[in-house]
Amino acid sequence: MRIGDKVSRRAALGAALATLATPSVIRAQTQRWRLVTSWPKNRTGPAMSARRIAERITRMSGGRLQIDVFAAGEIVPAFAVFDAVANGTVELAHTASLYWQSVFPTAGLFTTAPFGLGPVEHQAWIEGGGGQELWDELYGARGVRAFLAGNTGPSMGGWFRKPIQDLADLKGMRLRVQGLGAQVYDRLGVTPIAISGGEILPALEKGVIDGVEFLGPANDLDMGIARYAPFYYKPGFNKPNGASECLIARERFEQLPSDLQAVIAEACRAEHGQGLAEAFQTNAAALVQLLKSYPVKLENFPETILVEALKATRDLLIEIASRDPLSQRIVQSYGEMQTRLRGWSWVTADMSRVLGAIAPGSRL
Repeated sequence: MRIGDKVSRRAALGAALATLATPSVIRAQTQRWRLVTSWPKNRTGPAMSARRIAERITRMSGGRLQIDVFAAGEIVPAFAVFDAVANGTVELAHTASLYWQSVFPTAGLFTTAPFGLGPVEHQAWIEGGGGQELWDELYGARGVRAFLAGNTGPSMGGWFRKPIQDLADLKGMRLRVQGLGAQVYDRLGVTPIAISGGEILPALEKGVIDGVEFLGPANDLDMGIARYAPFYYKPGFNKPNGASECLIARERFEQLPSDLQAVIAEACRAEHGQGLAEAFQTNAAALVQLLKSYPVKLENFPETILVEALKATRDLLIEIASRDPLSQRIVQSYGEMQTRLRGWSWVTADMSRVLGAIAPGSRL
C-alpha cells in the first residue's frame, strides 16, 4: 500500500468522524418519547417523580433520549396509561400498579398490601427477593415491563366526615379507596369508590363520597381534603407503602442500546430514593400544618376494626393466591419476604418512637 493511499484513507475516516459529531447528525440520532401519567399536573409527590425521571433520562442520555411528560387526561385518562403503553400509543407511563388489579389480581402487591411491606422492605423484595422477576412475568404477556420509580411512603388511614368508633360506622360508607385495601374495606361493609386523584375533591364537595383514602399529609393538604372531612385516621393499615411504577413498552426498551437501557433503569431507581426522602420531609411538615390550620381531629382506628381488617386481608390473599400458579408464586414470595424482614424491621424500630416513649418532647 502506498503512503498516499494511507493518507487518503485517514482523511476519509477523519471526515466521517467529523460528520458524526455534527449537530445535524446528533439531532438525527435523538429519540423523543412521551411519558403519560396517572396524576394531575404538578401535583405533590408522584407527579413530581414523573417529571424528575423524565429530566434525568434526558440529561443522563446527553439528550439522545428526550422525554416529554403529560398529565392524566392530556393524552389518555389516568386509568388508561397501561393500555397506552401496551398498544404502543406512548412509550412510557408513570403510575401505580394497584390500578391494574382488575386485569392482574396480584398487581396491587407491587404498590402495597394492607399490613404489608414498608417502603424499604418493598424495595428489598423487588431488587433482591425475586420481586422484579415476578413483576416482569406478570406484565410480560402484555409486552410491558415495569421499574420501581418513586415512593410516596406510608399512607394515612383516610379522611372521614364523621368519627369511626366501630365496624357499624363503616357499614354502607362510600369511601374513595383503591388497591387491595379497597377489597378489604369492601369486606368490612364499605362501598369502595374508584376515582382518580383529580376527581376526589369534587366528589367530596358534592357528597358523592363520605371519605377519602389517598396518600399522606402532604398530598392531602395540597388537595384541601380537610375542609370537607375533618376526621383523620391512622395508622394507614391499608397502604403501608406507596411504590410508583414506570411502565415501558418492552419492545421499544429492547431496541435501545444498552447504555440507554441503563439510563432508564437508573433514573427510575434514583427516584425511589429521592421520592421517599421527599415524602418523609413533606409529610412531617404538612401534618403540623394540617393540625394548625384546620379543625382536624387526628384519631386512631379502633382496635376492633384493625383486627377485622387483618382477618379480611389474610382471607383475601389466600383467595388471590388460589386463582392461578403465578398469583400463588407472587403472594408466596411477598409473604416470605415479609417473614424474613419483619424481625429485623421490628428490632430496628424508628428511633423517634423510642425517644418519644422514654423522653416525651425531647430530642438529641
